[in-house]
Amino acid sequence: MASVLITGASKGIGRAIASELSRRGHRVVATARKPDTLADLDVDGRLALDVTDPESIRHAVAAAGEIDVLVSNAGEIFYSAVEAIPAEEFRRLFELNTLGALRVAQAVLPGMRARGSGRLLFTSSIAGRIVLPPGAAYGATKWGLEALAEALAIEVAPFGIQVALLEPGAVSSGALDEVTTYRLPDDPYAALLEPGAARRAMMSPHEVAVGVADAAEAASLPLRIPLGDAATAILAARRAAPDDRPFVIGRT
Repeated sequence: MASVLITGASKGIGRAIASELSRRGHRVVATARKPDTLADLDVDGRLALDVTDPESIRHAVAAAGEIDVLVSNAGEIFYSAVEAIPAEEFRRLFELNTLGALRVAQAVLPGMRARGSGRLLFTSSIAGRIVLPPGAAYGATKWGLEALAEALAIEVAPFGIQVALLEPGAVSSGALDEVTTYRLPDDPYAALLEPGAARRAMMSPHEVAVGVADAAEAASLPLRIPLGDAATAILAARRAAPDDRPFVIGRT
């Protein structure tokens, strides 16, 4: 069984991943900014870890001990038309979703390289491969994560380390129930931001967790793993679409 460190395990997808891996018998160290939110999780360790704080990451990784698998899951989302994105909020989101994942990966890699094995699993999204207004800022952070992970996969392969991007579609984790939204005065993009405008067929956190756990246990990994039928179909449509115009889900 593997020793697994999970970021962003306090709720939703991260909590489901921790539960599923623990159920399968792995040694699971769940982390969150507020470790008291992990109290009722049946896992081997519960640690404070803020992916935006290098010192917090250092302490958590040291306390976790040997790590075979990193599940990099911490992240947030907000909605906004591109014209209305507050630059500072975009910076904060990028700091959490992209740089946070980078920092934790950098912290666990020396140990993995020394042992000649390891696995880095990044919770990405179909939004890391296509554009889904009004989530452009979130998508940009995931596109950045995908680029980092693809380069990382090439760089660490000689050390026996594997990298994968897990790409679900919309997930019924609660994260999309009350999304922070930024608007312009007399908003010309109001229709884009109507309640439900960005909602699509959803999969459950447990379904995502099963896909992540399967990846943790697989003999070998593809770089990108769509999770769920909707994600698989959407990403296949994107690959088949021409690149000379924006890709819109459902447009032929």
